[in-house]
Amino acid sequence: MNKTKFLKIFVILSISVPLYGCGESEEQLSERAHEIHNRVITLDTHADINTENFTATRNYTQDLDTQVNLPKMQAGGLDVAWFIVYTGQGDLSPQGYENAYANATDKFDSIHRLTEEIAPNTIELAYTSEDVRRIIKTGKKVAMIGIENAYPIGLDIPKLEEFYERGGRYMSLAHNGHNQFSDSHTGEELKNYMHGGLSEIGRQAIIEMNRLGIMIDISHPSKDSIMQTLELSTAPVIASHSSARALTNHTRNLDDEMLIAVKANGGVVQTTAFSSYVSEERRRFLAEGRKKLETEIAAQLGFEILSISAIEHLSTADKDIYDENVSELNTLLRSRLNREVNDLAPPATVSDFVDHIDYMVNLIGINHVGISSDFDGGGGIQGWNDASETFNVTLELVRRGYTEKQISKLWGENLLAVMDKVQRVAAQIQNQ
Repeated sequence: MNKTKFLKIFVILSISVPLYGCGESEEQLSERAHEIHNRVITLDTHADINTENFTATRNYTQDLDTQVNLPKMQAGGLDVAWFIVYTGQGDLSPQGYENAYANATDKFDSIHRLTEEIAPNTIELAYTSEDVRRIIKTGKKVAMIGIENAYPIGLDIPKLEEFYERGGRYMSLAHNGHNQFSDSHTGEELKNYMHGGLSEIGRQAIIEMNRLGIMIDISHPSKDSIMQTLELSTAPVIASHSSARALTNHTRNLDDEMLIAVKANGGVVQTTAFSSYVSEERRRFLAEGRKKLETEIAAQLGFEILSISAIEHLSTADKDIYDENVSELNTLLRSRLNREVNDLAPPATVSDFVDHIDYMVNLIGINHVGISSDFDGGGGIQGWNDASETFNVTLELVRRGYTEKQISKLWGENLLAVMDKVQRVAAQIQNQ
């Protein structure tokens, strides 16, 4: 496979591990890493989108101020980007479902517009692993579609087939907030859940996703939901953008029990370059700094931040007053958070990111670990802050002694193998 020559040479900004290879110079190591990077399929399973960047006059053929676009993919040698049909969690009501469905279809339409109308000679939509390999051989970039949050399905399970026909090849049942299908990881801190894992319609959705050939994404649901999903699914699952909780104690990361269960299921965990998910020092600094600032602002406003259970016991009038205070607090918090907390936090680096890859490879094996960025959705670390810096990940993997075959598995082959297995399971179910 030939790849466009890199426009720039990138170097790791922070290196915390020794060089591998007897007597190999930094220049030789970098050259070897470039050769490997050019040969393997580099696949990122999570890049969020804003549909305003998918128009005739403003789109990904231009080097926009987005972390992912075609010029940046070319510069960094990123072959495949999974563009995300993301919908934030809203009301579990007919109007809420209708609004969510409209949001999802707008994003599906935007991705198709890019690949079929705006830049069909530069990027093409893939539906299978065979499509990925065929498209790359033509010299084009590859787009794929993941669905983040099943909320837009509403209570209409047949919509899953519509989303599959539109190109959706993985879907998470929940995002940040419980919904009709599943509890979210966001309930963990206060042990505040809706279903105790999956709802009945959530179980139906898993069965239907297995039948259709949609990979189930476990990156955002609660632990109970994840473990129930792993028991119920007859096909392998993925975590499209999660890392190891043993290294960074965030509810979005998977603990060892979950990681081992994913291995037993035959799935893959796509390590994600989200700074507070890969650096415990940064995560703790951000969490403590935000909490301190919230408490300070609440005191200035003259009210106390209440727990969810305490809020539920407020009268309607008192809750309206509390909501007004919280709204004012959030406004003041946004104006101060960056300069007083975020900008002062220690950085997360490519080395931190690959620490998570190392940990999971050692725990569950090279065949069950992959790579994702969460670009344009909060992702980005020092050294891999946009698609143009993609080579830096390969360089760090080479530096740590990973072979080309192992790097190929991490960068995409593992994910494509799971997708193949999911589609084979679907074919067997449909034949039965």
